[in-house]
Amino acid sequence: MTTNDFFCRDCGKWFQVKPEILARYPGWQPKQCLKCKNSSGRTGAAESRSRASRSSAPRAAGSRAKGGRSRGSKRKGGELNLTTAEVLERFNEGPTDGVFTDGACTGNPGPGGWGAVWVRDNAVVEQRHGHEARTTNNRMELTALIAAYEMLPTDAEVTIWSDSNLCVRTINEWAAGWKARGWKRKTGPVENLDLVQLAYDASLRHRHATLRWIKAHAGSRWNEYADALATAYTRDTI
Repeated sequence: MTTNDFFCRDCGKWFQVKPEILARYPGWQPKQCLKCKNSSGRTGAAESRSRASRSSAPRAAGSRAKGGRSRGSKRKGGELNLTTAEVLERFNEGPTDGVFTDGACTGNPGPGGWGAVWVRDNAVVEQRHGHEARTTNNRMELTALIAAYEMLPTDAEVTIWSDSNLCVRTINEWAAGWKARGWKRKTGPVENLDLVQLAYDASLRHRHATLRWIKAHAGSRWNEYADALATAYTRDTI
């Protein structure tokens, strides 16, 4: 990596910015690669058009007021905001053993939650969840991962599943190098250092546990279940 290498907070990949552009903005630390920045711009425009269309359409009878959440309502991104019971009714695919983690945030930063569920033979062994009034999605993902390790005996041979590629690569690929350099990245400080350190130290204590990435909202029962735990702060029940 060089001084013009940066890490994209959205896709989890390194990207470069031309030196002549960086020279125009001293001290600037880009957070998104060009592809993700353009994608978010298109998404924002589409959402604006969608909101305008909805505002001009007549409200359906029995619809809930703004700010309310009905059973099985949609949340940002289009995923269903389900309870754990609804997840178990709807989904049957995916791994049936391991610890599944997820984090969520309404706004970034904003109120958020995290969830972790330990499963053996398709049955819950233990689950934990929590929330914070003001946080970020990445902090909630890391908090869920720490909770996963805390549930396990140190000699457990188990897979921990996270749908955050950033978390998985942080622990599996980057944290060792950051620690060797005094918890510093070549391109700047380590974000959420307090939680990264806790998660990495926990991974070292659980040497028989394997951390792997799982695709979010792809029909995996226990990934969806962890999501339901993480988003419980938006509902009256888990």
